[in-house]
Amino acid sequence: MKISPVAGELGYASQRQRSCYVLDVGFYGFEKTETPLGLSLDVGAEGKKQVAVAPLKRRCNLLPTAVADMTNGNDAVVHQDLESAAANDAGWGSDPDFSDPFDIGNTKNASHESLRRWREAALVLNASRRFRYTLDLKKDEEQERRRRMIRAHAQVIRAALLFKLAGQRAIVLGTTATPRTPNGDYGIGLEQLVSMTRDHNAKGLSDMLKTNQETGIAGDDNEVLQRKTAFGSNTYPVKKGRSFLNFLWEAWQDLTLIILIIAAVASLVLGIKTEGLEEGWYDGGSITFAVLLVIFVTATSDYRQSLQFQNLNEEKRNIQVEVIRGGRREKISIYEIVVGDVIPLKIGDQIPADGILISGHSLAIDESSMTGESKIVHKDQKSPFLMSGCKVADGAGSMLVTGVGINTEWGLLMASISEDTGEETPLQVRLNGVATFIGIVGLSVALSVLVILLARFFTGNSRDPDGSVQFVRGQTSIGEAVDGVIHIVTVAVTIVVVAVPEGLPLAVTLTLAYSMKKMMADKALVRRLSACETMGSATTICSDKTGTLTLNQMTVVEAYVGRKKMDPPEDVSQLHATISSLLDEGLAQNTAGSVFLNKDGGVEVSGSPTEKAILQWGVKLGMKFDVVKSESIILHVCPFNSAKKRAGVAVRGRTGSKVHVHWKGAAEIILASCSQYIDVNGSLQSLDEDKDFLKDAIDNMAAKSLRCVAIAYRAYEADEVPTDEEQLAEWTLPEDDLVLLAIVGIKDPCRPGVKDAVKLCTDAGVKVRMVTGDNIQTAKAIALECGILSPGDETNEPYVIEGKTFRELPEKEREQIAQKIAVMGRSSPTDKLLLVQTLRRLGDVVAVTGDGTNDAPALHEADIGLSMGIQGTEVAKESSDIIILDDNFASVVKVVRWGRSVYANIQKFIQFQLTVNVAALVINVVASITSGDVPLNSVQLLWVNLIMDTLGALALATEPPTDHLMHRTPVGRREPLVTNIMWRNLLIQAFYQVAVLLVLNFCGKSILGLNNDQTEHANMVKNTVIFNAFVLCQIFNEFNARKPEEKYVFEGVTKNPLFIGIVGSTFILQIIIINFLGKFTTTVRLDIKLWIICLVIGIISWPLAVVGKFIPVPKTPLAKVFIRPYQRCIASRNARRNARNSN
Repeated sequence: MKISPVAGELGYASQRQRSCYVLDVGFYGFEKTETPLGLSLDVGAEGKKQVAVAPLKRRCNLLPTAVADMTNGNDAVVHQDLESAAANDAGWGSDPDFSDPFDIGNTKNASHESLRRWREAALVLNASRRFRYTLDLKKDEEQERRRRMIRAHAQVIRAALLFKLAGQRAIVLGTTATPRTPNGDYGIGLEQLVSMTRDHNAKGLSDMLKTNQETGIAGDDNEVLQRKTAFGSNTYPVKKGRSFLNFLWEAWQDLTLIILIIAAVASLVLGIKTEGLEEGWYDGGSITFAVLLVIFVTATSDYRQSLQFQNLNEEKRNIQVEVIRGGRREKISIYEIVVGDVIPLKIGDQIPADGILISGHSLAIDESSMTGESKIVHKDQKSPFLMSGCKVADGAGSMLVTGVGINTEWGLLMASISEDTGEETPLQVRLNGVATFIGIVGLSVALSVLVILLARFFTGNSRDPDGSVQFVRGQTSIGEAVDGVIHIVTVAVTIVVVAVPEGLPLAVTLTLAYSMKKMMADKALVRRLSACETMGSATTICSDKTGTLTLNQMTVVEAYVGRKKMDPPEDVSQLHATISSLLDEGLAQNTAGSVFLNKDGGVEVSGSPTEKAILQWGVKLGMKFDVVKSESIILHVCPFNSAKKRAGVAVRGRTGSKVHVHWKGAAEIILASCSQYIDVNGSLQSLDEDKDFLKDAIDNMAAKSLRCVAIAYRAYEADEVPTDEEQLAEWTLPEDDLVLLAIVGIKDPCRPGVKDAVKLCTDAGVKVRMVTGDNIQTAKAIALECGILSPGDETNEPYVIEGKTFRELPEKEREQIAQKIAVMGRSSPTDKLLLVQTLRRLGDVVAVTGDGTNDAPALHEADIGLSMGIQGTEVAKESSDIIILDDNFASVVKVVRWGRSVYANIQKFIQFQLTVNVAALVINVVASITSGDVPLNSVQLLWVNLIMDTLGALALATEPPTDHLMHRTPVGRREPLVTNIMWRNLLIQAFYQVAVLLVLNFCGKSILGLNNDQTEHANMVKNTVIFNAFVLCQIFNEFNARKPEEKYVFEGVTKNPLFIGIVGSTFILQIIIINFLGKFTTTVRLDIKLWIICLVIGIISWPLAVVGKFIPVPKTPLAKVFIRPYQRCIASRNARRNARNSN
């Protein structure tokens, strides 16, 4: 494996110097390798953090010091714990002295300490399975060490090569670089390209790589393949997902299942010994088969989830990048980039490969992802090298790709840490708390049953099905006694299997995996699992305007030149030649867009929607884009950003000495900087008298929901422009005393259906706020059009406010008006961040949409960050939790539905599982105390566990969202998982099942007419009816669990084929078990009459559920009532402990 250098400020070694240095790097996972840099890298396998450079032929006193400086840095990783923000959410069970390890309001950026605390508090039978989809804390820390090691490694290589480069340049040494080795059709080989020196300029490299700096490569399939063959592809090794066998092994790790297998083997040996092979293997064999079935079904379910997550992770990595090929800009997958490609760069882009700068203006790169230092590095022809994985922080430019894939540092870094370490969600953590509580109760019950059954067994109170006493002191053989004890232990352990709901927390990942897959079809790509469920709790959405609420299809529909309104706006005949020439120059040079001919020969425009609209207007006015650009030289560029809301450029004509400074931006901001304007006749006029007229024109256009952009310029003397390159880079373009050329109004229509989507949110208790950088009047008009504001609403402050006004308010006043704000215009990213922080402090669960680089802090700070897939920058996407692939607000609303669906599905599953838990535990405990035996044996309980756990989760956790979800208020982050309605439903069903089955257990023989049958047969029939009725009750109760609050539970059932399939399969398997597998399950065949009785017992659960829903429930959550004594107990214990510690 090659370890490439940082592609900047590096030299390559000559063959004479190839063994100049040996670099020993203790680095996890790589072995000794030799780079094309003349450096031998010895990478140990122990992960020790040591880097040493040993000069073999020269003494070097510089490098050890440099290495020490670079490797002894501060390794502390600062974690921000957002639990404090969530604490403001009015918790129903808060107590200052009580700390619940399972109460993590938001796992986004949660500290490792809080995540470790809940893991240690959880009762877990199978840790490898339970924690599979949680963050692997140990691995996460290890990967952070790897990142730091690779960064230190890169710094060492840079230092070594700078030293060698200086040596090469020293005349006394007389060394020369190795001549470039051609590679096929190209004038440079892979090794030389990877280790290029700063002497290689872009022109020389592009010639060797057969790339035109303006039009890029041709880009046909053959050429792309040829370049991939010569220089590699832009991919890196990704660790393969785990195989099905891994999941089988993990499912096998459950402690209770291991105990059952041991017990089954012992039972098998004793059975064969006492009853012979033909009859003796049934008991042990049936338990073994049941355990293996549970393991297989569990592993299959987990494996399918894993495949879904793998596919989604692949989608997340597949970034779309803009390249120039054949003179046209096109978007391709990051994996399709090849050496020689020309890539335009703008603010927020991620650099997709190593490269060298062709041209750039104020280009600033954030290299923190590679160097670990949050320092912005400015790039120009003196420092032209660009590293893959870094972000464009400011400016614009274009680059030539010189290294891809594993031949870049980023590729090496990603290859070493590519395995996903997972993450937990707040719901998952809370469910671990529920599972722990239920598990403790279940363990207590199982222990009680074990003690009671053992006591009854050894005191001679337990009887066989035929009525004989099982244990008689002095008469029962040791083998029979051991067999009886094994049977009792097996029953107790099986109760633990049923009672500890290992699958409950995993049901979250099941429903999230299902939801994420379906959300892709709804144009939402989930980057963080927790965002999926948190969206269901969202109380407010702060939405952008452009492209989210509007179509992002902009066109110039109004234009003013001086006092004259052009009608139509593209009528060039109304313009004087002077103003037409200045407009052409300003539009062509002061843009990040481009105009080119497409494959069909038609004119095509690229760039942001605003840029495209203005360029299309210029083309309609007769602007010859390439010709105009060729007539002048760009001296300096001030790129657009959302803080300045303007962009400028200084150009000089190729023949004259005149310099023009062109500005374009928000109309009222540009107008305020103007002192003159040119009228349609080409005459220069003062603005003093006409400024109010133009302000009114801007307001009128804004009131029609038009985006207003002004275009202005200023003449500048050439001798006043800095000539030195460094001074020119620092030059601030003059922003005052401008001459206004034109004001244009750009129409961006509202998206169809956005008004309905906003109304749906309002009905669901989610407030939609518009936060936009546009003019306040434009924002207000669009808000009225979208339904964010109603015609009768208050449209003055604080409901409609400017970002600057909000920013300047005192904190107390900001908090008072934040929740009233419906529209914020002329807002900067700082204003958006301030609004998000204020709303979160007030207890809101905030979702924020954003597309720009400067939106990253707000997206990161929000509970749910939603970036735009089309217009969003890579920086914004990386800071977000969910990517809205079509930039549509309606898709945001669909995410809310899915978020609520996740929560609702988990509640359905909890209700179903707790009903089974309560019924099974009560039946077995009561029966064991009273009769000394349990009606549900180990194999039967394992089958019930399969229905309840894996199959139940599959059936209920994959219910699609319904409209009913959007007709209720958001779920609070600390509302109890088990609501009073759920308690009512499950207690009614559990009480019914327990009552019926206990009646059958004690009076079953007489009820079923079995008094005249042999005792053993009668008991077998009775227990079979109990088992069959119990399973059918669960099958019918699954329908009840679908709609905890609604009386008609069958609505939409046909829309979920998985539910129908699982319920149908369970019913068919139950028939097979009763009729054909009696030897394994210790059951007998039932006649049609007994089947009807079982079915009637099961079906009664449907009308019973309907009747139960008429029973009112108290508003105060029962969980609140029960948890207070527990909290007081824990709080007093903590207080006593603290008092002892203080003494």
